[in-house]
Amino acid sequence: MRILLAPMEGLLDHSLRDVLTRVGGIDRCVSEFIRVTDQLLPERVFTRIVPELLNGGRTAAGTPVRGQLLGGDPACLADNAARLASLGPCGVDLNFGCPAPIVNRHRGGAVLLDEPELLQRIVSAVRRAVPADQPVSAKMRIGNRDTSRMLDCARAIADGGADELVVHARTKLHGYRPPAYWEHIAEIRTVVTIPVVANGEIWNLDDAHRCRALSGCDALMLGRGIVCDPGLALALRGVAQPGWDQLLPLLAHFWQRIAGHVAPRHRAGRLKQWLNLLRRRHPEAQAAFDAVRTVSDPRAVGALLFGAA
Repeated sequence: MRILLAPMEGLLDHSLRDVLTRVGGIDRCVSEFIRVTDQLLPERVFTRIVPELLNGGRTAAGTPVRGQLLGGDPACLADNAARLASLGPCGVDLNFGCPAPIVNRHRGGAVLLDEPELLQRIVSAVRRAVPADQPVSAKMRIGNRDTSRMLDCARAIADGGADELVVHARTKLHGYRPPAYWEHIAEIRTVVTIPVVANGEIWNLDDAHRCRALSGCDALMLGRGIVCDPGLALALRGVAQPGWDQLLPLLAHFWQRIAGHVAPRHRAGRLKQWLNLLRRRHPEAQAAFDAVRTVSDPRAVGALLFGAA
């Protein structure tokens, strides 16, 4: 089984990637998207979003990271993919799944699933621009407003030369509301020969087993489920999960990490966001969340939870 770590804009960035890959069980990460519009981005944009590029394209724990691009212009995406590839990521990923309205209004993310011909041109252009020894992958949803073009989109991505396809088993209209329609991923697997990774609504072992059974996939991408339960990848491998005592030092490490790149006024919110999700799996997180629920001063948060600012 292969286990991939999904990005989550505003939470699961390089700081949380660092923490979760230290826990273990994750084979590869994908960065949050780098927005490509009409220009070649400077190197500093790539290394800001994917600082693992300065570490051989890997997290501190040694887990490979694939940089993700989002946009709708094949030529501009190809130019930026070439620049990203020159910085040494463990591959280039393309985002055809983001449901955010502001992204979709600018012809990016899931709205492109109405245009499979454009998907193929994008993937083909990026594949030509990226050295052959670096993989190119893509992530899609099962549709924009419905699933009528789902198979066309999957074929277009594969025919464009993608080496792997991650499928989030909901349409853009579904957003992140349960359920996930994993059975549609099985349909996609019948029309492509490249590896397919199942994603969406995998919160625990039972979800993972049902997802694998319905999708036929041996590879899973975990997002909110592993943020709530950092030991989920280990559990899927039959390895003992860390308890709260083992997670608390990692929370402190996360707090130190975000201090390096998050504005002080937002730091407490980032920590509370993760604690709020951790409460689903770890009851001990409730007390930590309650302790800082109404606190916004980062020095006070640090003192309350970790004994230091």
